[in-house]
Amino acid sequence: MEDETYSGLGNGGEIDTKVVQTFQKNFVQVQNILDQNRLLINEINQNHETKIPDNLTRNVGLIRELNNNIRRVVDLYADLSTSYTKSMDASSSDGDSNGAMKSGGNKRNRPA
Repeated sequence: MEDETYSGLGNGGEIDTKVVQTFQKNFVQVQNILDQNRLLINEINQNHETKIPDNLTRNVGLIRELNNNIRRVVDLYADLSTSYTKSMDASSSDGDSNGAMKSGGNKRNRPA
């Protein structure tokens, strides 16, 4: 199963199983963080509406946590982008050698 590839990309390429697993893992992490952020935002809003000084003080820590979560999401998306780019570079370099040979055979001969 480690050496499996997935086909069906628009360009007919294949993606390594490890790349797909990395994407899935990162997307699950992102979704979990976004779910946590939703809860944080709800709590921040409730605290703000009460205007109770202790609740407003608590919001400072909650907003810091929210900002850290947003940084983590940005980092995860950056990792995804890097992984995707590397996988596309690897698959396009495999295809380039075949494509160069094909394009050279399509030249038209002109009469002298």
